[in-house]
Amino acid sequence: MTGPDLGPAEIAALRRRFPDSFRPAWRGRLLGALALAGLLALAGYALVRLDVSPARLLAGLSRLGEFSLLMLPPETGGRAWAFLQALAETLGIAFIGTLTAALLAFPVAFLAARNVVPNPFVHFAVRRGLDVMRSVDVLIWALIWINVVGLGPFAGALAIACADFGALGKLFSEAVETADAKAGEGVAASGGTALHRVRFGLIPAVLPVLGSQVLYFFESNTRSATIIGIVGAGGIGQYLSELIRVLELRQVAFLILMILVTVALIDAVSGRLRRALIGGAAR
Repeated sequence: MTGPDLGPAEIAALRRRFPDSFRPAWRGRLLGALALAGLLALAGYALVRLDVSPARLLAGLSRLGEFSLLMLPPETGGRAWAFLQALAETLGIAFIGTLTAALLAFPVAFLAARNVVPNPFVHFAVRRGLDVMRSVDVLIWALIWINVVGLGPFAGALAIACADFGALGKLFSEAVETADAKAGEGVAASGGTALHRVRFGLIPAVLPVLGSQVLYFFESNTRSATIIGIVGAGGIGQYLSELIRVLELRQVAFLILMILVTVALIDAVSGRLRRALIGGAAR
């Protein structure tokens, strides 16, 4: 329900009473215009610096169309079973890496949460350690572990575990910090210790959220495990790298279809599980 329309006299009276409210915010508009101009100038410099041009883009799109035609129809080249084994290896890398990262991040997250460990030095040290771990991309971790343990899926699983440990630790700690404190306060009021407050107050409240995050990371790591396989960390990525190098594009198309179907199935299943976890927590 809206109020009555104001006439010219009422508006003029309001202008006299509150002149600042009717004065154009020229300073804010100027700062916004300067910020937008700065962003456009930075984008233009980046385009020139990176040698981006419409002509190269159009030429690349035409070549991409030629490559797409060469990929049809997809075929296995008589290696369907080997491809399925490599896909299973990729899923295993993603599963082991995600599970290891979640198990390691779970206890560390409580050390990084302010409402569990109030000591600022411990909190700062743990948070910065997690930042260091997650600031290194999974592909770089894969190259490091390949030089440490050798080629193969073990290096891939370690790479995903290291990259996800920092990210999951940060997300887990934020979930612990934002959890409802009433359950923990009830445990403390009934004579429970600080450990009891965490065990019976915080953990049951955050477990559905943590489980949902782990499922999302597993879905994402299925794609990451494919990428790190290209550098020798096992899985279907090794076949992709080899076949692209020798221009066996029909077999590449078959591998891409396998990956797309697998990711779609994992996305559907993990989406249902995430909704069930969050829905169960809400009820």
